[in-house]
Amino acid sequence: MNVAHPFREGNGRSTRIWLDLILKKEIGKVVDWNNVDKEDYLLAMERSPIKDIEIKELLRKALTSNINNREVYMKGIDASYHYEGYNIFKSDNLK
Repeated sequence: MNVAHPFREGNGRSTRIWLDLILKKEIGKVVDWNNVDKEDYLLAMERSPIKDIEIKELLRKALTSNINNREVYMKGIDASYHYEGYNIFKSDNLK
C-alpha cells in the first residue's frame, strides 16, 4: 500500500495507522512500533516491493495484543514521526 499511495508526505504514517487498524480488527493485535528499529524498518520497507518477507518478520516480532493501551498507541505515533525524521514533538508533551 505504501508504494501505491500517491503522496510522499504522510504516506508512511498513514500506512502504519491503516495497518494497525487492519491487524486490530483481523487478529486482535497491533504493532508496538517502539519495538521496531528505525533503520531496520526503513531498509525492509525499501526492499519490500521486491521481497516482503523481511518486513513481515520485522513487524510480526513487534506485534502486541495490548490493543487498547493509549500509551502503545501514542508512542507508536511518536515512533512513526521518528522514522520520518521528525523529533520536535512527543506525545508526552500533550499531557
